[in-house]
Amino acid sequence: MTSMWWLIIIALGMGVTGLAAFLWSLRTGQYDDLDGAAERVLLEDGPDETGKDCRER
Repeated sequence: MTSMWWLIIIALGMGVTGLAAFLWSLRTGQYDDLDGAAERVLLEDGPDETGKDCRER
């Protein structure tokens, strides 16, 4: 029976740790620009029709 209490305490501790990590990631802006990274993969790295590099915009 005591081992069950240890497992419950460990599970609750892991849940609180996961929640704290999620809230930290929200506060530091990890989810601010989800589409930007996905669109950057699709952009060419070469110069466009104006002769400027795409990354210089």
